[in-house]
Order: sequence, then structure tokens, then C-alpha cells
Amino acid sequence: MAEYSANAVQTVDENGSVIFTDTPVPCRRGLIRHRDDSGSFLLKGYVPQQSCGCRDDSANYLCSFSANIAIPTGGTVEDISLALAIDGSVIPSSTMIVTPAAVENFFNVAVTISAQIWRGCCETLSVINTSDQPILVQNANIVISRPDLYMSR
Repeated sequence: MAEYSANAVQTVDENGSVIFTDTPVPCRRGLIRHRDDSGSFLLKGYVPQQSCGCRDDSANYLCSFSANIAIPTGGTVEDISLALAIDGSVIPSSTMIVTPAAVENFFNVAVTISAQIWRGCCETLSVINTSDQPILVQNANIVISRPDLYMSR
């Protein structure tokens, strides 16, 4: 499991990525790569060999994201949204939409998805502003885990 966050308010442009500045719980297994102050997570398609052949050919990541979002001063009061994207393609079922009544009126949004990464491949996960205008994002937090792997020491 790994956790990344960004507590300060940030303005995320239309089609831009939420930037994560802190790594409270880093991935110590080399499955997730992230550079602080960036919005991309590289997920590795590591699948252990099984003699029974009972695993499929993909790594299964559980990705949980939450944040507070709002329209900045000077913005248009309308629906605003964020979504998770893999390799730049938005996952439609991950879209989080709110309709604030006024600018700087924060709402909490959250979503959890399962992301399958093919064995031996790497894909990029990010959180994208899918609104028609810049938005404010505060207290962004993402937890990425691999529940399909047995954790032993």
C-alpha cells in the first residue's frame, strides 16, 4: 500500500492533473513510482509466477482518491469534476461531479476503482480535471494498493 497527498489549495487547469506533494506512505516494493510535486503514478504490471495457473495476466491495483474541490474566484458557477485516468484516458466510472452554489464553495469528492495493468507492462495513473474551467483542489489524497498480493516478511 502507498499513500500520496497534497493538503494546500492548488488550481488545476482544465485537463490538468492534480499534483501530489507528499508521500506519507511510500511504496517499498517498487510497484508504484511517483515523484513528489508531480501528478503521475507509474504502476508496474508485476504478477508473480504461479504453478497452478490460477492468476490472470494482470496486476490488480485498488486506487482510492478523495479531495475537496471548488470553483475559484472569477470562475463560472456550473458543474465541476475530476476523474481518474490511466495512460491519459479517463475512466468514465471514476468521474466525480459536484455543482457548487457559489465560487470557493468546497465539496468533498471520492472514488475507488480497480485498475488492471497487464503483466510486464507499466501504465500511468493520474487524477484529471474534466471540468470546462480551472478548479481548486484541497486535501487531495490517493491510496494505491495491491490486495491481490500476499504481504509477507
